[in-house]
Amino acid sequence: MRLLIAEDDEILANGLVAQLSLSGFDVEHAPNGPVAEFLLARQQFDALILDLGLPMVDGLTVLKNLRESRPDLPVLILTALDRIDSRVTLLNAGADDYVAKPFDFTELEARLRAVLRRAAPKEAKDEAAVGTVRLDRATRRVIGANGSIELNPREVALLDLLLTNIDNVVTKEQIADAWAQDGLELGGGNSTEVHVHRLRRKLENTNIVIKTIRGLGYLLEDNSGAGDRM
Repeated sequence: MRLLIAEDDEILANGLVAQLSLSGFDVEHAPNGPVAEFLLARQQFDALILDLGLPMVDGLTVLKNLRESRPDLPVLILTALDRIDSRVTLLNAGADDYVAKPFDFTELEARLRAVLRRAAPKEAKDEAAVGTVRLDRATRRVIGANGSIELNPREVALLDLLLTNIDNVVTKEQIADAWAQDGLELGGGNSTEVHVHRLRRKLENTNIVIKTIRGLGYLLEDNSGAGDRM
């Protein structure tokens, strides 16, 4: 699970990063509102822990802007305000839950896991599709407009991850996790680059492209115009 913590208190942020990392989360930190919005627009996170008192762009504004593009992302608010009207404002703005400062870390983690459980899909779809490219997850078969596309297991797992996260950057760490979940060895050196290059070549006659986002990862885009997405 990848988390973004948007918190300007350096001591509190460092403590949360350390504790949540020990709990098995992959954690990024944003010290202010603009950095939080930058990361949210360019990376894929499973949840956001958001302080209301962020400098430059406050947390409530970050939340409202986020809900226009990511209405499904679980958001846990950190706030010093514990009045009823404040809680109502947060929930109406799109917060999934909140923790009032000062708080106990065990309560924060419990609330975080609760919002993640509520947001988890009930069951995975049997098929992922973008444009003319379709992946049957049951058979691991990939079909394009001109018939089957022969992919090895690493390429299938990579394509599945990219299709699931269309228009969002997928990091090398996420790719490594996907391979590990499928029981595939990670390899060494530039293994990721090699498999991305091979997958690009096999998708050349389709309407989807894999772009390299320097320093971040890879982005799958649909160039078909209307984009038949499922």
